[in-house]
Amino acid sequence: MSTPTIQDHQAIDTDEDPQLAAERELARQVDAMLDNGSLGGTAAQFAQPRGADLLRRTEPVEAWHKARSADGLWQYARSLDGAPHPIASIRDEAGNGARGINFASQDYLSLASHPQVADAAARALREAGPHSAGSAVLLGNTRTSLALEEAIAGLVATEHVALFPTGWGAAFGAITALVQAQDHIVIDQFAHASLRQGASAATPNVSINRHLDVGHVRELLGAIRARDTAHGILVVTEGLFSMDSDTPDLAALQAVCHEFGATLLVDVAHDLGAMGPGGGGCIAQQGMLGRIDLVMGAFSKSFASNGGFVATASRSVKRHLQLYAGPHMFSNALSPVQSAVILECIQIIRSDEGDALRADLMRNVDGLRAHLAAEGLHCMGIPSAIVPVLIGSEKVSRLTGKLLFEQSVFVNQVEFPGVPVGASRLRLQLMSNHNMQQIKRAAPIIGQTVARARDAIAAGEARRRQ
Repeated sequence: MSTPTIQDHQAIDTDEDPQLAAERELARQVDAMLDNGSLGGTAAQFAQPRGADLLRRTEPVEAWHKARSADGLWQYARSLDGAPHPIASIRDEAGNGARGINFASQDYLSLASHPQVADAAARALREAGPHSAGSAVLLGNTRTSLALEEAIAGLVATEHVALFPTGWGAAFGAITALVQAQDHIVIDQFAHASLRQGASAATPNVSINRHLDVGHVRELLGAIRARDTAHGILVVTEGLFSMDSDTPDLAALQAVCHEFGATLLVDVAHDLGAMGPGGGGCIAQQGMLGRIDLVMGAFSKSFASNGGFVATASRSVKRHLQLYAGPHMFSNALSPVQSAVILECIQIIRSDEGDALRADLMRNVDGLRAHLAAEGLHCMGIPSAIVPVLIGSEKVSRLTGKLLFEQSVFVNQVEFPGVPVGASRLRLQLMSNHNMQQIKRAAPIIGQTVARARDAIAAGEARRRQ
């Protein structure tokens, strides 16, 4: 019998302890990532490039991207093969594919794959074609889009609705149309980028209120009115904040707006349809249906389509938006297919089936939050379709995202500009047709992977200090 060689012993050792081999390989990868910088830096450092050449000065961010992508750490521009099901096939930007549990898609009530919604889309395609062929002001409206305006008005309990081709367009268009340069805006510090950029484009008089702090809003409004009683003030918040899964006290905000002659705008993109009695979102949960000055939202989370809207009790406000909101006036209107899809979704959302879908969604939400908490993870905010898991370190969340993808669990790893630097998180998004088996399988993988990533990076950084 021959004597084993050194190579034979190495193979035997590896075979006998695959976990040790895997951890050694991870340590090697982490050391390489720390050396080449792919785990470090944030998009913030490339946000304001300098130099005379507008095109060439973008090159540093591409070099950073290449380093991250080569190490499997680039979380953007992934693609989905097929519908956004709970079990889905996904490819990263480099083309690497995996099939697994999908917590990365926004289809809260699973209506994107609902047979009635597919039938409505097919009928609209046959009857009206795929294209609106104009802006809503210039013959882009259809019989279906006009019916959709009425359905949205019923859902949010107001009289008038203006439709937009995207949720972003609704947010940006509403603010820039209604607010003039001499007016004022008070906006929550964590408001969506579409709202913040709309505010910056509309007026230089923008005040940022501390997140969900009604007392701070009152303080800011009082200071503005002390020096300016002649111009308008728009207060901007969200029904459900998508990065923190929390909600403001809408009654208190509306009351303080009335006190100081300000107007309240609430973005209900993430809660409308998926939460509240009859799918009325956080506004309905708080008993404020029909009592908010301006309600805007997007259809991309619970209504299986792109698009957005602004709802108001005032006919003149709708007319003003039609004429002066750029994304309404100068963009093609929602297609007949999109309008038919959203309209069918609203009918389901307001039915007994909608109640059942919301109950299924919240069962999944409560189950996932409980199982993640049992793994020692901090789930932020209130129970909703969004389950944010605070990580903090961008390095840890990037490595966690990579390792989860390799284990066929798909989550959105969020960092700047989605959240402040140092507040990175995993954002899991649930659907009504997830099931508890998927949740029970995924939660331990997520918990163990976060711990493994933290330990590997801490050990790698310690080795670098030696």
